[in-house]
Amino acid sequence: MTENENVHEVEEQQSMSDVMKDVEEISIGDIVEGEVLAIDENKQAIVGLGGGLEGVIPHNELSASPFENVSDVIKVGDKMDLVVIKESKDKENGSYLLSKRRIEAKKVWEKIQKDYEEGNIIEAPVTNVVKGGLVVDVGVRGFVPASMVEVFFVDDFSEYKGKTMTFKIIEIEPSENRLILSHKAVAEAENEAKKEEVLANLVEGETVTGTVARLTNFGAFIDLGGVDGLVHISEISYGHVNEPSDELTVGEEVQVKILSVNKEEGRISLSIKETLPGPWDDIEERATAGAILEGEVKRLTSFGAFIEVFPGVEGLVHISQISHNHIATPHEVLTVGEKIKVKVLSVSPEEQRLSLSIKALEEKPERIHQEPRAEEVPEVEEETGFTLGDLIGDQLADISTEEEDSKE
Repeated sequence: MTENENVHEVEEQQSMSDVMKDVEEISIGDIVEGEVLAIDENKQAIVGLGGGLEGVIPHNELSASPFENVSDVIKVGDKMDLVVIKESKDKENGSYLLSKRRIEAKKVWEKIQKDYEEGNIIEAPVTNVVKGGLVVDVGVRGFVPASMVEVFFVDDFSEYKGKTMTFKIIEIEPSENRLILSHKAVAEAENEAKKEEVLANLVEGETVTGTVARLTNFGAFIDLGGVDGLVHISEISYGHVNEPSDELTVGEEVQVKILSVNKEEGRISLSIKETLPGPWDDIEERATAGAILEGEVKRLTSFGAFIEVFPGVEGLVHISQISHNHIATPHEVLTVGEKIKVKVLSVSPEEQRLSLSIKALEEKPERIHQEPRAEEVPEVEEETGFTLGDLIGDQLADISTEEEDSKE
């Protein structure tokens, strides 16, 4: 053997030794650099690892992101880091099974971990709707429980498929491929920020437009564009309101006056009735002296009855104007809630006073016009038990002075 032949043999032995060394150094879990040599008929990538070694990337290990065509994620000539997942039984296509997807997923998990630690909001598309929630793609599979989708109840999630949404990372466990996300948390944070902005711009005494959001037995909650204010049932109308739903409907747009704003507690008191014409506006036109109105008995006192003739407008029927006959209290002839007709005696818009009469609409009964002589009085008292004042009291009551009529 010549000297040159010896040198060549030594070089071949060293080259084979290097190859064997490379083979020995490649283990399951190693990160290796590879170059795409070809894409076979099974849509797998044949990869050269150097030193004459080859490996194959199965179709399902090509990418961590969904794809339709292999060419969308890998091309011949591409060089990339790959992880060795196992030795190949089919040595014809290479000695190792490799994964590009797992390298990408590792990087995705690292980014997600960083976003989680920093409290960042991430964006991702909903890829599927399953029982119990939504599946999203953030480079790896994420799950959104149904209770974490919205701040409100959702009955049908089908419309969410394909929709790109924002999420807060609630729980992360890369070793178990566990990623729990919440859109509700994002919405709540946005609502809180919007609420603070709206609260900062609300001014007591101003009139604003809102939408009826909810109705309760004690009032209505009005959406002012990110924050709700309460219209108490007493502030819905000048008239009596039995149920807020009798006057308002959810979704209805209304004008409201801001009564008070408590920014610390986020409480807003509103009024609808204060945006409406006052009940005493134009009262002189609606209740002119001599006008006959129908009203409802609202309250009975020892000195008369209060009658509501318009929503928010009550007038007084003095006890002397209830009946031509003598009565001790209004309760003898009237009951609360009773509908009656009254005649307007006088109206005072400035003082919001309305004097009314019931007996003015009734026919006077026949009376004894001849006054008893003084010497007959004792006999009358003895026979009837009534005094002279009792006998002529009703006649005196008919002589109504302006001062008496306006007693309220």
